[in-house]
Amino acid sequence: MYSVKIGSEIHFACEPGESVLDAAARAGFTLAYSCRTGRCSTCRCKMVQGKSAALHPELGLTEAEIADGWVLSCVRTPLTDLVLEGEGVAARLPPVRTVPCRIQAMEGLANGVLRVVLRLPATSEFDFIPGQYVNVIGHGGVRRSYSLANASLFGKCIELHVREVPGGVMSGYWFYRAKVGDLLRINGPLGTFFLRDLSGLHLIFLATGTGIAPVVSMLGGLERLPIEQRPASVSVYWGGRRRSDLYVDLTSSDLSHGVPYAFVPVLSRPDRDWTGSRGYVQHELLARHPDLSQSVVYACGSESMIHGARQLLISSGLPTRRFMSDAFVCSAAAS
Repeated sequence: MYSVKIGSEIHFACEPGESVLDAAARAGFTLAYSCRTGRCSTCRCKMVQGKSAALHPELGLTEAEIADGWVLSCVRTPLTDLVLEGEGVAARLPPVRTVPCRIQAMEGLANGVLRVVLRLPATSEFDFIPGQYVNVIGHGGVRRSYSLANASLFGKCIELHVREVPGGVMSGYWFYRAKVGDLLRINGPLGTFFLRDLSGLHLIFLATGTGIAPVVSMLGGLERLPIEQRPASVSVYWGGRRRSDLYVDLTSSDLSHGVPYAFVPVLSRPDRDWTGSRGYVQHELLARHPDLSQSVVYACGSESMIHGARQLLISSGLPTRRFMSDAFVCSAAAS
C-alpha cells in the first residue's frame, strides 16, 4: 500500500497495480477524468516526488510532457509513495447509477448522426451536471460512452447524439436494428467535463462533429448560474467537413442567456459557395481571439483536435489549468 498526496488537501492510499484515479475515488476524492484509457489528457498530473508505472500507454501526453514529469492518473500506479500536482473537483457530483431505459425517439440529424432520446423509469433517481456523459449498455453487455445533449432531465428523458462508426458493434445496433421501445441500460453520470470558475472569463467552446452535444448541454446550463458567476462572454467554434455536418442551429444569442455571444462554424472541406471560416477550429479561434490570458476553453471532439488545440492554445498564452477537454475515443471494438 502506497501513500499518494495531491496538493495540500488530497491524501489517500493506493494499492499496487491500482490506478491513482481509482484509488482516489475509493477514498472519496474525485479527480478530473474523462476517457479512463490514457488517450485523453483530462487527468494529467505532475510528478513531484516518487516513482510510478504506466498500466497502459499514455497516448494523451506528448513526449515533451512525459519528459517534464507529467503522468495520467487513470493509467498510473505507484511504485513508491507519491506526491503529485493535479486537479481535484470541488463540485458535489451526482451519484453514479445503473438504470434501465427505453428508446423514446430516434431521428437522423445528419449523414451518420442520430438523435436518440432515452426514457428513464418515472421512479428512477438519476441526475447529472451539463457536460457529463453516460455509458449505454446494450445487448450482450456491450457498452459505449455518449455525452448528454440536454441540460436537464425533461420528462425523465435524456438525449444523445450518436455518430456512426463503420463496422462498430454499437453503431450496427443504433443505425440498423434499434427501434422505439427497445430496452437498454445506462450507467452514469460520468466525467468531470462541466463548467466551473467562469466569473469574469471569456468562455470558449471548441467542438468537432458530435462533440457539440455536451456544448449544447452546457449552454443550456448557463441559465442556472447566478449572474455574478456567469462568464464575460461566450463563443462557440464548431468544426465539420461540410455544411451538412453542422446539424444544430447555434446562431441564436439566446443560447448564452444574456452574455455576449458568438457562433463561428468552421469547415475543413467546404463547398465553393461557403463564405464562412475554413480550416480548423483552434486556428480560427486564435485568429479571432489572440489574447487568451482571460479565457477558459472547453474542447470536445476528435482526439486529433483536442491534442492539436491544447498544444497550440497553451503555447499561445492560455493558462494550462483553463484548458478543459473531453476527447471522443473509439473502443478497440469500435463504437
